[in-house]
Amino acid sequence: QTISGEHGLDSNGVYDGTSELQLERMSVYFNEASGNKYVPRAVLVDLEPGTMDAVRAGPFGQLFRPDNFVLVSPCWNTGQV
Repeated sequence: QTISGEHGLDSNGVYDGTSELQLERMSVYFNEASGNKYVPRAVLVDLEPGTMDAVRAGPFGQLFRPDNFVLVSPCWNTGQV
């Protein structure tokens, strides 16, 4: 949320800032998608589905691409690697 705000992005990933300086270096944190939307350059990985659900349900959950969420089930207790 902080980085999005510093770069003038709303919770939908649309730029509504007031300065060209905000667009400078936008590509460090975000990729520009279709419709002039920006998507975070992030992969979210966790063992708990609740954590991912909390991010998706949060105010900036729509910003993330669905395929950037990776949920890994623990297999240490099943003997699988």
